[in-house]
Amino acid sequence: MNHSHRNSNLLLLLASAIWGFAFVAQRLGMDHMGPFYFNAIRFAMGALVLMPVLFFGLPGQKPAPLIVGQRKHLLWGGVLAGCLIFGGSAFQQFGVVHTTAGKAGFITGLYVVFVPLLGLLGGMKTRREIWLGAGLAAIGLYLLSGKGWAGIALGDGLVLIGTLFWAGHVLAVGWLASRVNPIALAVLQFLVCSLLSTIGAIAFEDLLPGAIKGAAIPLLYAGLLSVGVAYTIQIVAQQKAHPAHAALILSMEGIFAALGGWIILSENLTPRGMLGCALMLGGIILAQSPPRTGKKKPDMVKSQSDQR
Repeated sequence: MNHSHRNSNLLLLLASAIWGFAFVAQRLGMDHMGPFYFNAIRFAMGALVLMPVLFFGLPGQKPAPLIVGQRKHLLWGGVLAGCLIFGGSAFQQFGVVHTTAGKAGFITGLYVVFVPLLGLLGGMKTRREIWLGAGLAAIGLYLLSGKGWAGIALGDGLVLIGTLFWAGHVLAVGWLASRVNPIALAVLQFLVCSLLSTIGAIAFEDLLPGAIKGAAIPLLYAGLLSVGVAYTIQIVAQQKAHPAHAALILSMEGIFAALGGWIILSENLTPRGMLGCALMLGGIILAQSPPRTGKKKPDMVKSQSDQR
Protein backbone atom coordinates (compact mmCIF):
# COMPACT_ATOMS: atom_id res chain seq x y z
CA MET A 1 0.00 0.00 0.00
CA ASN A 2 1.50 3.36 -1.03
CA HIS A 3 1.39 6.53 1.06
CA SER A 4 -1.47 7.97 -0.99
CA HIS A 5 -3.73 4.96 -0.36
CA ARG A 6 -2.74 4.80 3.30
CA ASN A 7 -3.54 8.46 3.87
CA SER A 8 -6.86 8.07 2.06
CA ASN A 9 -7.76 5.09 4.23
CA LEU A 10 -6.91 7.05 7.37
CA LEU A 11 -9.16 9.89 6.21
CA LEU A 12 -11.99 7.44 5.53
CA LEU A 13 -11.48 5.95 8.99
CA LEU A 14 -11.80 9.47 10.43
CA ALA A 15 -15.03 10.04 8.48
CA SER A 16 -16.39 6.69 9.69
CA ALA A 17 -15.58 7.61 13.29
CA ILE A 18 -17.24 11.02 12.94
CA TRP A 19 -20.41 9.44 11.54
CA GLY A 20 -20.42 6.76 14.22
CA PHE A 21 -20.09 9.19 17.11
CA ALA A 22 -22.77 11.36 15.49
CA PHE A 23 -25.38 8.90 16.77
CA VAL A 24 -24.34 9.89 20.29
CA ALA A 25 -24.78 13.57 19.41
CA GLN A 26 -28.19 12.81 17.93
CA ARG A 27 -29.31 11.13 21.15
CA LEU A 28 -27.98 13.93 23.35
CA GLY A 29 -29.68 16.55 21.20
CA MET A 30 -33.07 14.99 21.91
CA ASP A 31 -32.74 16.10 25.55
CA HIS A 32 -33.36 19.67 24.40
CA MET A 33 -35.39 19.68 21.16
CA GLY A 34 -37.58 17.61 18.89
CA PRO A 35 -36.26 15.44 16.01
CA PHE A 36 -37.54 17.74 13.24
CA TYR A 37 -36.10 20.84 14.91
CA PHE A 38 -32.73 19.13 15.38
CA ASN A 39 -32.55 17.96 11.76
CA ALA A 40 -33.63 21.33 10.41
CA ILE A 41 -30.69 23.05 12.04
CA ARG A 42 -28.02 20.41 11.50
CA PHE A 43 -28.66 20.01 7.77
CA ALA A 44 -28.73 23.78 7.29
CA MET A 45 -25.36 23.93 9.04
CA GLY A 46 -24.03 21.13 6.84
CA ALA A 47 -25.08 23.01 3.70
CA LEU A 48 -23.33 26.15 4.92
CA VAL A 49 -20.11 24.21 5.54
CA LEU A 50 -20.14 22.87 1.96
CA MET A 51 -20.86 26.19 0.26
CA PRO A 52 -17.21 27.37 0.35
CA VAL A 53 -16.21 24.05 -1.25
CA LEU A 54 -18.88 24.58 -3.90
CA PHE A 55 -17.68 28.05 -4.87
CA PHE A 56 -13.92 27.76 -4.19
CA GLY A 57 -13.25 24.04 -4.68
CA LEU A 58 -11.48 21.42 -2.60
CA PRO A 59 -7.93 22.13 -1.35
CA GLY A 60 -5.55 22.22 -4.29
CA GLN A 61 -8.35 21.95 -6.85
CA LYS A 62 -10.33 24.40 -8.93
CA PRO A 63 -14.09 24.53 -8.33
CA ALA A 64 -16.17 22.49 -10.75
CA PRO A 65 -18.78 24.28 -12.88
CA LEU A 66 -21.94 24.84 -10.86
CA ILE A 67 -24.13 23.34 -13.58
CA VAL A 68 -22.84 20.11 -15.12
CA GLY A 69 -25.15 18.58 -17.71
CA GLN A 70 -28.80 19.61 -17.68
CA ARG A 71 -30.04 22.07 -15.09
CA LYS A 72 -33.20 20.01 -14.51
CA HIS A 73 -31.13 17.05 -13.31
CA LEU A 74 -29.63 19.17 -10.53
CA LEU A 75 -32.96 20.78 -9.61
CA TRP A 76 -35.19 17.70 -9.56
CA GLY A 77 -32.36 15.44 -8.41
CA GLY A 78 -31.65 17.73 -5.47
CA VAL A 79 -35.33 17.79 -4.51
CA LEU A 80 -35.64 14.00 -4.77
CA ALA A 81 -32.42 13.36 -2.85
CA GLY A 82 -33.43 15.92 -0.23
CA CYS A 83 -36.80 14.23 0.27
CA LEU A 84 -35.09 10.85 0.69
CA ILE A 85 -32.65 12.30 3.20
CA PHE A 86 -35.56 13.89 5.04
CA GLY A 87 -37.31 10.54 5.31
CA GLY A 88 -34.18 8.70 6.38
CA SER A 89 -33.05 11.29 8.89
CA ALA A 90 -36.53 11.78 10.36
CA PHE A 91 -37.11 8.08 11.03
CA GLN A 92 -33.56 7.74 12.29
CA GLN A 93 -33.85 10.73 14.60
CA PHE A 94 -37.18 9.58 16.05
CA GLY A 95 -35.70 6.10 16.38
CA VAL A 96 -32.64 7.10 18.41
CA VAL A 97 -34.99 8.46 21.07
CA HIS A 98 -36.12 4.87 21.77
CA THR A 99 -32.95 2.86 21.11
CA THR A 100 -29.22 3.03 21.79
CA ALA A 101 -26.65 4.82 19.66
CA GLY A 102 -24.87 1.53 18.98
CA LYS A 103 -28.00 -0.25 17.76
CA ALA A 104 -28.93 2.70 15.56
CA GLY A 105 -25.47 2.71 14.00
CA PHE A 106 -25.50 -0.97 13.11
CA ILE A 107 -29.08 -0.93 11.81
CA THR A 108 -28.39 2.14 9.65
CA GLY A 109 -25.45 0.29 8.10
CA LEU A 110 -27.92 -2.16 6.60
CA TYR A 111 -28.53 0.32 3.78
CA VAL A 112 -25.56 -1.38 2.08
CA VAL A 113 -27.58 -4.60 1.97
CA PHE A 114 -30.83 -2.90 0.96
CA VAL A 115 -29.31 -1.01 -2.01
CA PRO A 116 -28.90 -4.06 -4.30
CA LEU A 117 -32.18 -5.55 -3.08
CA LEU A 118 -34.06 -2.36 -3.98
CA GLY A 119 -32.13 -2.36 -7.23
CA LEU A 120 -34.01 -5.52 -8.20
CA LEU A 121 -37.04 -3.28 -8.81
CA GLY A 122 -35.06 -1.54 -11.52
CA GLY A 123 -33.85 -4.74 -13.15
CA MET A 124 -30.43 -4.85 -11.46
CA LYS A 125 -28.89 -8.28 -10.93
CA THR A 126 -28.09 -9.38 -7.38
CA ARG A 127 -25.19 -11.71 -6.65
CA ARG A 128 -25.27 -14.68 -4.28
CA GLU A 129 -23.01 -12.88 -1.80
CA ILE A 130 -25.61 -10.14 -1.39
CA TRP A 131 -28.37 -12.64 -0.60
CA LEU A 132 -26.10 -14.36 1.92
CA GLY A 133 -25.22 -10.99 3.42
CA ALA A 134 -28.89 -10.08 3.66
CA GLY A 135 -29.59 -13.36 5.43
CA LEU A 136 -26.81 -12.80 7.96
CA ALA A 137 -27.99 -9.23 8.54
CA ALA A 138 -31.59 -10.39 9.08
CA ILE A 139 -30.49 -12.93 11.69
CA GLY A 140 -28.33 -10.28 13.32
CA LEU A 141 -31.21 -7.83 13.46
CA TYR A 142 -33.42 -10.50 15.06
CA LEU A 143 -30.80 -11.02 17.78
CA LEU A 144 -30.06 -7.32 18.20
CA SER A 145 -33.69 -6.27 18.63
CA GLY A 146 -34.70 -7.29 22.12
CA LYS A 147 -38.15 -8.56 21.15
CA GLY A 148 -37.32 -10.26 17.85
CA TRP A 149 -39.48 -10.03 14.75
CA ALA A 150 -42.68 -10.78 16.69
CA GLY A 151 -42.39 -7.46 18.44
CA ILE A 152 -39.40 -5.50 17.14
CA ALA A 153 -38.47 -2.68 19.48
CA LEU A 154 -39.98 0.67 18.46
CA GLY A 155 -36.71 2.55 18.10
CA ASP A 156 -35.06 -0.24 16.12
CA GLY A 157 -38.07 -0.43 13.80
CA LEU A 158 -38.05 3.31 13.12
CA VAL A 159 -34.31 3.29 12.35
CA LEU A 160 -34.85 0.28 10.06
CA ILE A 161 -37.54 2.14 8.09
CA GLY A 162 -35.17 5.08 7.78
CA THR A 163 -32.54 2.73 6.38
CA LEU A 164 -34.81 2.04 3.40
CA PHE A 165 -34.79 5.77 2.63
CA TRP A 166 -30.97 5.84 2.87
CA ALA A 167 -30.77 2.93 0.43
CA GLY A 168 -33.10 4.75 -1.97
CA HIS A 169 -30.90 7.81 -1.63
CA VAL A 170 -27.81 5.81 -2.61
CA LEU A 171 -29.57 4.60 -5.77
CA ALA A 172 -30.75 8.10 -6.64
CA VAL A 173 -27.32 9.65 -6.13
CA GLY A 174 -25.72 6.80 -8.04
CA TRP A 175 -27.77 7.80 -11.08
CA LEU A 176 -27.18 11.53 -10.56
CA ALA A 177 -23.46 11.40 -9.73
CA SER A 178 -22.23 11.54 -13.33
CA ARG A 179 -24.87 14.07 -14.42
CA VAL A 180 -24.47 16.90 -11.89
CA ASN A 181 -21.90 18.70 -9.77
CA PRO A 182 -21.79 16.45 -6.65
CA ILE A 183 -21.11 19.33 -4.26
CA ALA A 184 -23.99 21.35 -5.71
CA LEU A 185 -26.23 18.30 -5.35
CA ALA A 186 -25.14 17.86 -1.72
CA VAL A 187 -25.82 21.50 -0.83
CA LEU A 188 -29.23 21.46 -2.52
CA GLN A 189 -30.35 18.19 -0.95
CA PHE A 190 -29.29 19.34 2.51
CA LEU A 191 -31.22 22.59 2.08
CA VAL A 192 -34.34 20.69 0.92
CA CYS A 193 -34.07 18.35 3.93
CA SER A 194 -33.65 21.35 6.26
CA LEU A 195 -36.70 23.06 4.76
CA LEU A 196 -38.92 19.97 5.11
CA SER A 197 -37.66 19.43 8.67
CA THR A 198 -38.45 23.06 9.49
CA ILE A 199 -42.01 22.58 8.27
CA GLY A 200 -42.30 19.46 10.41
CA ALA A 201 -40.92 21.27 13.44
CA ILE A 202 -43.35 24.18 13.07
CA ALA A 203 -46.28 21.80 12.63
CA PHE A 204 -45.57 19.24 15.34
CA GLU A 205 -42.99 20.52 17.82
CA ASP A 206 -42.47 23.28 20.33
CA LEU A 207 -39.72 25.61 19.13
CA LEU A 208 -38.40 26.57 22.55
CA PRO A 209 -36.06 29.61 22.55
CA GLY A 210 -33.44 27.94 24.75
CA ALA A 211 -33.41 24.65 22.87
CA ILE A 212 -30.63 25.61 20.44
CA LYS A 213 -28.40 26.83 23.26
CA GLY A 214 -28.99 23.67 25.27
CA ALA A 215 -28.23 21.42 22.28
CA ALA A 216 -25.40 23.58 20.94
CA ILE A 217 -22.63 20.96 21.21
CA PRO A 218 -24.66 18.07 19.70
CA LEU A 219 -25.84 20.40 16.92
CA LEU A 220 -22.33 21.61 16.13
CA TYR A 221 -21.07 18.05 15.97
CA ALA A 222 -23.99 16.61 13.98
CA GLY A 223 -24.20 19.62 11.66
CA LEU A 224 -20.68 20.90 11.08
CA LEU A 225 -18.70 17.70 11.56
CA SER A 226 -21.06 14.87 10.56
CA VAL A 227 -22.92 16.50 7.66
CA GLY A 228 -20.35 19.04 6.43
CA VAL A 229 -16.76 18.08 7.32
CA ALA A 230 -17.04 14.28 7.17
CA TYR A 231 -18.67 14.41 3.74
CA THR A 232 -15.87 16.65 2.45
CA ILE A 233 -13.28 14.26 3.90
CA GLN A 234 -15.01 11.39 2.12
CA ILE A 235 -14.89 13.18 -1.24
CA VAL A 236 -11.16 13.92 -0.87
CA ALA A 237 -10.27 10.42 0.35
CA GLN A 238 -12.25 8.44 -2.21
CA GLN A 239 -10.44 10.12 -5.07
CA LYS A 240 -7.41 7.91 -4.33
CA ALA A 241 -8.76 5.14 -2.08
CA HIS A 242 -9.41 1.63 -3.34
CA PRO A 243 -13.22 1.16 -3.55
CA ALA A 244 -13.17 -2.16 -1.66
CA HIS A 245 -11.05 -0.63 1.12
CA ALA A 246 -13.32 2.40 1.31
CA ALA A 247 -16.44 0.26 1.60
CA LEU A 248 -14.93 -1.86 4.36
CA ILE A 249 -13.65 1.12 6.37
CA LEU A 250 -16.96 3.00 6.16
CA SER A 251 -18.74 -0.15 7.34
CA MET A 252 -17.08 0.42 10.72
CA GLU A 253 -19.51 3.26 11.46
CA GLY A 254 -21.64 0.94 13.60
CA ILE A 255 -18.62 -0.06 15.68
CA PHE A 256 -17.79 3.58 16.39
CA ALA A 257 -21.45 4.24 17.25
CA ALA A 258 -21.41 1.40 19.78
CA LEU A 259 -18.07 2.59 21.15
CA GLY A 260 -19.36 6.14 21.52
CA GLY A 261 -22.54 4.94 23.19
CA TRP A 262 -20.51 2.88 25.66
CA ILE A 263 -17.99 5.65 26.51
CA ILE A 264 -20.30 8.68 26.59
CA LEU A 265 -23.78 7.31 27.29
CA SER A 266 -22.82 4.23 29.34
CA GLU A 267 -24.75 1.99 26.93
CA ASN A 268 -24.14 -1.74 27.07
CA LEU A 269 -25.03 -4.56 24.70
CA THR A 270 -26.07 -7.99 25.92
CA PRO A 271 -24.12 -11.02 24.62
CA ARG A 272 -27.10 -11.69 22.33
CA GLY A 273 -26.92 -8.11 21.05
CA MET A 274 -23.16 -8.35 20.48
CA LEU A 275 -23.67 -11.51 18.43
CA GLY A 276 -26.38 -9.72 16.45
CA CYS A 277 -24.06 -6.79 15.72
CA ALA A 278 -21.30 -9.17 14.63
CA LEU A 279 -23.65 -10.98 12.23
CA MET A 280 -24.95 -7.68 10.84
CA LEU A 281 -21.42 -6.38 10.29
CA GLY A 282 -20.51 -9.66 8.61
CA GLY A 283 -23.54 -9.39 6.35
CA ILE A 284 -22.68 -5.80 5.42
CA ILE A 285 -19.08 -6.73 4.57
CA LEU A 286 -20.19 -9.80 2.60
CA ALA A 287 -22.66 -7.71 0.59
CA GLN A 288 -19.80 -5.43 -0.45
CA SER A 289 -17.41 -8.21 -1.44
CA PRO A 290 -16.16 -7.93 -5.03
CA PRO A 291 -17.61 -10.31 -7.63
CA ARG A 292 -15.57 -13.38 -8.51
CA THR A 293 -15.58 -12.54 -12.21
CA GLY A 294 -12.85 -9.97 -11.67
CA LYS A 295 -14.99 -7.15 -12.98
CA LYS A 296 -14.96 -3.94 -11.00
CA LYS A 297 -17.89 -3.75 -8.64
CA PRO A 298 -19.89 -0.50 -8.53
CA ASP A 299 -18.94 1.51 -5.47
CA MET A 300 -21.71 1.16 -2.87
CA VAL A 301 -20.13 3.06 -0.03
CA LYS A 302 -21.86 5.78 1.92
CA SER A 303 -23.46 8.58 -0.04
CA GLN A 304 -23.47 12.26 0.72
CA SER A 305 -26.32 11.97 3.24
CA ASP A 306 -24.98 9.96 5.75
CA GLN A 307 -25.27 10.80 8.33
CA ARG A 308 -26.07 11.13 9.31
